[in-house]
Amino acid sequence: MSLVGYGIATLGPAIAIGLIFAALINGIARQPEAAGLLRPQAIFGFAVAEALAILGFVLFFINN
Repeated sequence: MSLVGYGIATLGPAIAIGLIFAALINGIARQPEAAGLLRPQAIFGFAVAEALAILGFVLFFINN
């Protein structure tokens, strides 16, 4: 049952990563000169969202 919970828990970070990079592409398309400012912020957001998925993965193994 916890495997299903982990699968559902990965939906949040997956959606967040998709939204982060969609906003990055949209921002760069609107103002290409701002790419240098937008890219590090997007990578930081990606790292935070990915950390949530990794935390859920670790908690899955701790609870089993």
